[in-house]
Amino acid sequence: MDTKLHETPPAVVILGGSGFVGGHLVTALLDRGCRVAIVSRTPQGQHPIQAGVQWLPFKPDHFSELFKGYCALVNLIGILNEPTHNGRTFEQVHVDLVMQALDAARQAGIGRYLHMSALGADEHKGTSYYQRSKGRAENRVHAYGREHGIQVTSFRPSVIFGPGDSFLNRFAQLARLMPGFFPLACPDARFAPVCVTDVARVMADALNDPATYDQHIDLCGPADYSLREIVDYTARTAGHPRTVIGLPDWAARLQARLLEYAPGKPFTRDNYQSLQVANVCPPGTPRQPTRLEDIAPTYLGKRA
Repeated sequence: MDTKLHETPPAVVILGGSGFVGGHLVTALLDRGCRVAIVSRTPQGQHPIQAGVQWLPFKPDHFSELFKGYCALVNLIGILNEPTHNGRTFEQVHVDLVMQALDAARQAGIGRYLHMSALGADEHKGTSYYQRSKGRAENRVHAYGREHGIQVTSFRPSVIFGPGDSFLNRFAQLARLMPGFFPLACPDARFAPVCVTDVARVMADALNDPATYDQHIDLCGPADYSLREIVDYTARTAGHPRTVIGLPDWAARLQARLLEYAPGKPFTRDNYQSLQVANVCPPGTPRQPTRLEDIAPTYLGKRA
C-alpha cells in the first residue's frame, strides 16, 4: 500500500493526542513539517491549540471518514486502571478500540501506523490485565499490518516522566500529604524512566523510516531505579522529604485492595500485579539520553 509519507506536508492523525505524550508528539511532528489532526474526547486537552493542528471529534463509528486524507495513524490511547477488576475495560480500550481504528485506517487508505504499547506488555506472560491487554493489542496490530500491507511500528516505553506527567507528580503530591514517612508497596520494583521528549522524538523519527517497519521498539532512559529510589528522590526534589518505608507483600496487597476504591484509584490490584515484573529494558537495548535528574527538578522543584 502506498503510504504517501513523502507528500508535502505529510498528514498524520493521532488518537489520544490531547494527553501528556500527545502534546510532545504533536510538537515533534510539527517541527518535522507534518500536518497533524487530533481525535479526542477532550479537545485541547493538556496543551494549547498549535498552528497546523486540527481537532476531530471522537466518533469510532465514523473513523474511516475522519481518517480520509491522512497518510499515517498514531494511537496513544491507553488506561492504567479500570472500573472493575476483571480486564474487560482494558480489553475494550487497548484491543477492541485499537483494532476498530486500524481497520478504519485501512478503509481510509492509510498505510502507516504507530502504536503506543508498554514495556512489559505480554499477551501470554503478563502478570496483570493491563500488560496482557497491551500485549494482545501489540500482537494483533502487527499481524493485521502484515496481512493488509500497513507498515506498523510499536513503541514499548518504561514509565514516562516530564512536565505534566502522572508518575513523578503523583508521588510528589502523595509525599506532601504524608506525615513524615511514606508507606510504599513493592519498593524493590524496577523501572527505567524515559523522558517524554525522547519518546516523542523516537516516534516522530520513525514515521518515515523503513528500518522501523514491523519493529517493536523498547524505550528506556539511561538508568534503572528501584521504586524506593524514585519515590525518595521525588519527595526530596519536591521539597517534601519523607522516610520511605517498604511494605511487606501482605501489606502491599492490602493497600492495593483498599486504594482501589479511593478517588482516582491511586493504587490497584492490577497495578500491584504489574509491579511483579521489572519494567526495564533487556541487556543491549539502546538507551535514550535524557537523565531523570536533569529534568525532574525543573518541575518538581517548583512545588509549594
